[in-house]
Amino acid sequence: MCNARCVKSDRFAPVESGTVPDVVELARVVAQQRAEMDRLREQAATSVVMERAKGVVMALDGSSADAAEETLHARAKAARRTPLEECWITLGELTPVRPCAEASAPGPQGDGASATAATDAPEPFSAPDDVADALSRLGRALVHVDTHQTLARCLLDHLAPDLDAESVMIYVRRRSGGGLELAGHAGIDDGLAARWRQVPPFSGVAVVAALRSGEPCWLEDFARDSTRYLLIGEPPERWQSRVWLPLRGGDGSDVCIGVLRGRPGVFTPRERAHLRGVVRLCAGRLRSFTSSTAPVREAEADAVQSLFAALPVPAMLLTPVVSSSGDVEDFRVDAATAQAADLLGGSSGDPTGRRLREVRPDLTDLPVWQGCLDALTDGGPYESEPFAHQETVDGALELATYSVRVTRLEDALVVTWLRHASSDRQEQRLAELQRLGNIGWANWNLSRDEASWSAQVFAILDRDPADGPVRLDVLPALALPEDRAALRAAVETLLREGLPFDAPFRIRGGRGVRHLRLVAEVVADAHGTPFEVHGVVQDLTARRRAELALVESERAILTQHDVLQSERVLVARLQHALLPLPEKVIDLSGLRVEVAYLPAQAGIHVGGDWFSAVELPDGDSLFVIGDVAGHGVDAVATMAQLRFTAKGMVSTGSSLTGALSRLNSLLLHSRDAHGTATMVLARYHAADRRLVWAQAGHPPPLLLRDGEASYLPRPPGMLLGATSAPYFEETEHHLEPGDRVLLYTDGLVERAPENIDVGLARLADAAVAHPEDAPGSLGTLLDVMLEDERRDDVCVLDIRVPREA
Repeated sequence: MCNARCVKSDRFAPVESGTVPDVVELARVVAQQRAEMDRLREQAATSVVMERAKGVVMALDGSSADAAEETLHARAKAARRTPLEECWITLGELTPVRPCAEASAPGPQGDGASATAATDAPEPFSAPDDVADALSRLGRALVHVDTHQTLARCLLDHLAPDLDAESVMIYVRRRSGGGLELAGHAGIDDGLAARWRQVPPFSGVAVVAALRSGEPCWLEDFARDSTRYLLIGEPPERWQSRVWLPLRGGDGSDVCIGVLRGRPGVFTPRERAHLRGVVRLCAGRLRSFTSSTAPVREAEADAVQSLFAALPVPAMLLTPVVSSSGDVEDFRVDAATAQAADLLGGSSGDPTGRRLREVRPDLTDLPVWQGCLDALTDGGPYESEPFAHQETVDGALELATYSVRVTRLEDALVVTWLRHASSDRQEQRLAELQRLGNIGWANWNLSRDEASWSAQVFAILDRDPADGPVRLDVLPALALPEDRAALRAAVETLLREGLPFDAPFRIRGGRGVRHLRLVAEVVADAHGTPFEVHGVVQDLTARRRAELALVESERAILTQHDVLQSERVLVARLQHALLPLPEKVIDLSGLRVEVAYLPAQAGIHVGGDWFSAVELPDGDSLFVIGDVAGHGVDAVATMAQLRFTAKGMVSTGSSLTGALSRLNSLLLHSRDAHGTATMVLARYHAADRRLVWAQAGHPPPLLLRDGEASYLPRPPGMLLGATSAPYFEETEHHLEPGDRVLLYTDGLVERAPENIDVGLARLADAAVAHPEDAPGSLGTLLDVMLEDERRDDVCVLDIRVPREA
């Protein structure tokens, strides 16, 4: 088929008044005729019910037609019912006489009457006035009901306002003693309906019990009823109260109507009277369901097929196939021309009498399927986009362009295919081009002072097509005041000198200010006199807004970059002042120490990595390396605070673990502190070459000895600033001549997205592969480890124990 979209032609200037009939008057006449037709249909349907009821009374009493009519009116007056209600009840009471074993069974209304009493006059029942009015409305609505499914919907619409009914279910038993089948439902989903489609004739099911007893089954206490019956519903608690109302169908079948409510509580006497009245009316409607119209429909189908066989165009007549849930599941092809069969797929044969999805299984995936459903629901026509179809013409394959049109005809659909000529395709392509490019054409005939615009120009200029196009010299008045002068000058130059122009301008309409573009040129006659102007109007609003947004975004990015770059310079200077790097290898307590600090290359922020390597008053050395979370001024400030505080604490005799605990409190309680930090504190005792160290969430030091690398076991220690009750331990390691210890920050070993253990193994392998001992050898190790762009700062302390002579 094709994509769904109506094809519309361009609208031009309106025709002068008086040249066509008054459209408003014609519309009014058509509306009156439609209303009169609806009234006549309603009257005809009601008359059918009246005539059937009169026939029943005539057959039972042997009276004339007039006497039967008087009898019906008398019964209606006595029972305070409308004549239409009385007719429905009369039709419903006329049920076949059951065998003797069932002769004494209660009647469908639960009033204790025997089956033989059904032929007697309907027994009046008392009902309040508002109930009587509601039943009167239901009686009129039943005229338009013709299936169990539509009956269920009608009942739900009727009972929901007065009885708080949420769902209606109609079960039918067509064979005595057989199971029940769900013939109609409303207010429940298709899944629940499918699961309860069949009900076996077992005791313990309320609907079966109601049909067996012939009396309504009132379920008003959910807790008690759920122990007595298997209640319908998933979950059953959805309906706290319900009633099953048995009645006799017109073809001898047993029917039971269920009314289900979400709220708990008993049915009041008024509600029970209302429901009994509903059942009596529905019994009459159910009788008419079985009246056969097949011969008439077959005759109509033959006549329609003969008509379609004579049509010279591809067309077919579709009748909807409705599922038990009331949804259209398919369409039956009642008539089709030979050309339609070819377009549907000639290899599948004649589609008449078959289902449409059988002929085209992929139909539901095409837009025309939804178009058929919309036409059936809304009554309006559907016209598809043009589509290509390959067909055989004089023995040769040829591509032709078609579109599909669907029109509703009462309860059926007429589908026709329209073959487009090349000019039609050109118009369609032009319309699509204007719509997709938001561009339209405009012509101004200077000699006749006439103008014509495409429909897209009216849309772009936000102008009602009924107002018609404007003259070229008036067009600048549509622009904003600040753009009118330039546009007017361009138009005057065009008209005076014949120079084409491409002028931008803005207008203000219902969609706000819009940016437009007008391109125009002059067409001259044989004498060089301008007689026509051709122009193109384009809406550039979206493009212009995107350009302005891009310029503003670039400006904001440049401003932000300048601010961040200035911050980086400031932080770098501050960091250099607080963390000066030694220019050469330094000696501390007999150790040779080399330091490296490499800032990140990715981004423009300076991080919080830092180190400290000092000789203490007692001749020992203190080595500290840490990493503050975050970047920028705050991180550098916190780094300086930790660096100087840690050095001061250890220099004044504090233990390593005590210093870490106090630094943790500093981060937690200092207003200027910055988040969290990791750290390694190490004290080297020169007298016996002992390295005592503690850590707070930091990677362990790497020890290289005799060509092998190993990480020192980490003592317990928690991230600084993470908790108010941290726990730290220290450990010691004896160093030997020739040992090398690396303290480092995580920027040396971390690479996204790999695990840090991979980076630690890479560092150990690189250190073993490059055992150089000369000053500056740390740079070689860093070159191996940092091949790619650095996304974080890197700080390293390379501590070596000299070999003894």
